[in-house]
Amino acid sequence: MRLRRSAGASVGNLTSQFWANVYLNELDQFVKRQLRCPAYLRYVDDFLLFADDKRQLWAWKDAIRARLAALRLTIHERESTVYPVTTGIPFLGFRVYPDHRLLKRRNGVAFARRLRGWRRLVVRRKLTLADLTPRVRGWIAHASHGDTWGLRRALLARETFEVSQTSKV
Repeated sequence: MRLRRSAGASVGNLTSQFWANVYLNELDQFVKRQLRCPAYLRYVDDFLLFADDKRQLWAWKDAIRARLAALRLTIHERESTVYPVTTGIPFLGFRVYPDHRLLKRRNGVAFARRLRGWRRLVVRRKLTLADLTPRVRGWIAHASHGDTWGLRRALLARETFEVSQTSKV
């Protein structure tokens, strides 16, 4: 389930995770103490609840929706639904299964597109390899939390970053 709010700290803000923990502590306490959900996971504004009973999950969703309304927050309806874990649960850019995680296709496609753009900037000397390296390593660090060895190898093998000896990169 994703939360939506019309105003607030931007997602890219360095304090976003901290303020999400402060602001959503009330949600955490509600889910654990009042709903008594035995398996609850939240990272910033994305959260998962696990149960064996589908009706229980739908009831919890309604209760959470009401509780969040008191905080002037809403659930992102399109992204909050009940899934059987065997079909995989979308979470933090991955589809999470009981025994593995796959990167969402659109994340791999978006990175490939960014990588091609960065290559063009390196060739035009508008981006240095020193500035490129942390960008690529950041994506690799994220993607490596899933079963992506082949994807990472394929994407990174496609793009080469040759810099001539006379370039200032």
